[in-house]
Amino acid sequence: MKVYQTPEARFASLKDFPFHPHYTYIKNLRLHYIDEGPADSRAVLLLHGVPTWSYLYRHMISKISGAGYRVIAPDLIGFGRSDKPGGTEFHKYQIHIDIIHDWLSLIKVRDIILFAHDWGSLIGLRIAAEEPELFSGIIICNGMLPTGGQTMHYLFTLWKYFARYSPYIPVDTVLDCGMGNKLSKEERIAYNAPFPSGRYMAGIRALPGRVPVTEDDPESAANRKAWEVLSRWQKPFLTIFSSNDPVTRGGDKFLQSKIPGSAGQPHLILEGGHFIQEEKSDEISRLVLEFIKRTDSQLTEDNNS
Repeated sequence: MKVYQTPEARFASLKDFPFHPHYTYIKNLRLHYIDEGPADSRAVLLLHGVPTWSYLYRHMISKISGAGYRVIAPDLIGFGRSDKPGGTEFHKYQIHIDIIHDWLSLIKVRDIILFAHDWGSLIGLRIAAEEPELFSGIIICNGMLPTGGQTMHYLFTLWKYFARYSPYIPVDTVLDCGMGNKLSKEERIAYNAPFPSGRYMAGIRALPGRVPVTEDDPESAANRKAWEVLSRWQKPFLTIFSSNDPVTRGGDKFLQSKIPGSAGQPHLILEGGHFIQEEKSDEISRLVLEFIKRTDSQLTEDNNS
C-alpha cells in the first residue's frame, strides 16, 4: 500500500500555529503530534476528528499550555502532518485505536485529562475503557461512542456517502458547513494544507463509514464492552456540546445518563456548530482549565480520605 507524506512546506507559517512539530513512528507510520507546556505538569490530550487535524485546537493549545499545563495533540494517521496511507482499507476503527494507544505508551504519559471531539471520542473513549488508569478525567465535545442502536441523523448519512464517493472533498467548505462562523483565507489554507490532492484523503473517505451504525457491526460489540466500563466510571466526566449540531445533538444527555462521573459537573451547550473550537475557543479553554482544577481538588480529597 502506498503511503503519502504531505510536504512540510505546506505547513510553513500557518496562521496562529507556531508550535514545534514532534514525530514518532507507530506501526511503521510517521505520526505527528504537538507537545507544549511543562513536561512534568498535568497532561491534557486533545483528540481531533474528521476532517480536521491538530490545527483545530491551536487556540486551546496556546491558552492551556500558557496556564502551565502540558498539552499533547496528535494528528490521526491520514490527517495533518501524519502519514497518509493511500488505501481506505487501512482505516479500520481498531487500527486507529491501537496507534493512539501505542503512542501514549511510547511517550509515557499518565493522569491524562482527555478532551475528545468527533472521531476523537470514538477513539478516546475506547482507550479510556481499556486503560482507565491512564486518565484522571474526560471531556467529550460533540462526540459519542455509538453501539449501533442509535438512530443517526440523515445529515450524517449524507456526509458518509459524500466522503466516500465525491470526486472532490473541499475540506474548508466542509468545516464552513459545520459552523456558524466562516473560516478566513488563512484558516482555509491551514485546513487544506494536509491534502495536496485526493490521493491523500483516504482517511477522510473511510472513517465516516467506519462509525458503527448497526448492532451487528463488530465494532458495536466492542463499543458495548467499553460501555460496561464507562457505566462504572466515577472520575470527573464533562460534556461540552453545541446548540447547532444535529448529528450529535442529544448525545450529551445520553452520556450524562450513563456515566456516574458526570454527576454534579457543569455540563454546557454552547451556541455554535459542530466545529465549536473555531467559534468558542476562549470559553472552551476556560472550561477545560476549570475542569482540571476541580479534578485535581477531587483527587486530593480522595487521597486524603
